[in-house]
Amino acid sequence: MKIISVAFISQKIKKEFEDLEKGKFEDKKLFEFISRAINDLKNNPSCGTKIPRNLWPVDYIKNYQITNLWKYDLPNGWRLVYTIATDEVQIMNFILEWFNHKNYEKRFKY
Repeated sequence: MKIISVAFISQKIKKEFEDLEKGKFEDKKLFEFISRAINDLKNNPSCGTKIPRNLWPVDYIKNYQITNLWKYDLPNGWRLVYTIATDEVQIMNFILEWFNHKNYEKRFKY
């Protein structure tokens, strides 16, 4: 059985996540939502919705060389975007970003 892990794609994204815990009420709630998503991803890496390739932002392909892209719906219209990498030993979920619904639509040009 493969080991399943969740990580942030960069230290910057990880710090933004950690800073949410120290923020205002809304930030703390978002921290809780993302923490719950991380636990869900550890249990089932593909529990989100797969995003069709033609909708992938070019920045993700260029900066992270992704080969798949998923979204996880958080409460209150927030979205968490991640990619899955795997080898013989483990499955890694890399969190790329999270945004409110309006910014998600803007990023994905809906």
